[in-house]
Amino acid sequence: MITAESFKLAPGYFEVAPGVWGMKDKFVNFYMVQDAASGDWVLIDAGLKISRSKILRMAQDLFGDQRPAAILLTHGHFDHVGALEALAEHWNVPVYAHYLEFPYLSGISSYPPADPTVGGGMMSVMSVFYPNDPIDISSRLIALPEDGAVPFLEGWQYIHTPGHAPGHVSFFRKEDKVLIAGDAFVTTKQESLICTITQKQHISGPPMYFTCDWEAAEESVNTLTALEPAIVATGHGKPFSGPEMEKQLRQLNDNFYQEAVPAHGRYANDPAVTDASGVLYVPPKNKANTESWMFVAGIILAGVTAFGIVKFATTGKKGR
Repeated sequence: MITAESFKLAPGYFEVAPGVWGMKDKFVNFYMVQDAASGDWVLIDAGLKISRSKILRMAQDLFGDQRPAAILLTHGHFDHVGALEALAEHWNVPVYAHYLEFPYLSGISSYPPADPTVGGGMMSVMSVFYPNDPIDISSRLIALPEDGAVPFLEGWQYIHTPGHAPGHVSFFRKEDKVLIAGDAFVTTKQESLICTITQKQHISGPPMYFTCDWEAAEESVNTLTALEPAIVATGHGKPFSGPEMEKQLRQLNDNFYQEAVPAHGRYANDPAVTDASGVLYVPPKNKANTESWMFVAGIILAGVTAFGIVKFATTGKKGR
């Protein structure tokens, strides 16, 4: 069973299950999974732009000079593809994703805009500043097989779990019921900066500020709950297992609209519409509400910057 203690004590990265390892960089996780029979391994998600060196060090520690067979994506939001282009070029490997993510990975379409008005904490408020432009890795991009098989990983399947992103997928190993859920649900309250920093463990819905279709998100949680996972590893928060995880996942599944869906917000009652070409429709934003949240975000950002300057100046004076 994965415990909070073992997570904290892991030297840089943590073991989720046999052949499955993860690492947290700032506020997002990425994973490395090895096939027991072939020895091939893959990277699942690519963190932030600054994650490149951490991912390379982790790979070297686990696999030596063996490069991955591929990079697999749960989805293409900025905090899951930050180091993707650099890593794919460094290793010269293909990138697999669901075909409905292709517009956002081929320079064709931006995702539906983040919604800072959903509430829940500072991570939501600051989402107005999160990158949303598409990247272009079309020369390396390959669609995941239609039959649900996971390239290079025998015994795994991927499940299309849209809602947070149109082509979002999760990965499941039936043998020991290990679930890499991505952001279909997470194990901390990602909207809260305090919970993001402390990694307080709690099964929560997908991060509200980026989720653009709540009906699809609920169906995805229903699908994953029906798998009865024994261990869940998500895009945000610590791995979670045992009776408490199972209880909390059932609670989220049974009370999704009460626990996960924001009471207000751009997509709360009107989903974005997308297809294989990208975004077709986004509901209109509440201009006054959005501008007020942007003002709050600006004040917070200015305050954090001022605090940093004062702290630096004070530390500098003490050191002289």
